[in-house]
Amino acid sequence: MIHLPVAVPDLAGALALARTLARSLASTPQVDLGGTTVSAEDAQHVRHWVFCDRIMPGRRRCAREADHVGACLPDDDP
Repeated sequence: MIHLPVAVPDLAGALALARTLARSLASTPQVDLGGTTVSAEDAQHVRHWVFCDRIMPGRRRCAREADHVGACLPDDDP
């Protein structure tokens, strides 16, 4: 587990930054992109999922954002 504090104005900004950072690490086999979450510094026990965590056929994860509308999309990395 690596904790990387960042300064962003709101949850939407934190989620967008987390998606960008996670996707930039997609080729690193040690990183589980599907497990990416964000939380406020003073409420680290309240985590917000960045990506949909649903397992798709072929043991791949859905490539869409958490709480997306519509069908899941299988992909090797979100």
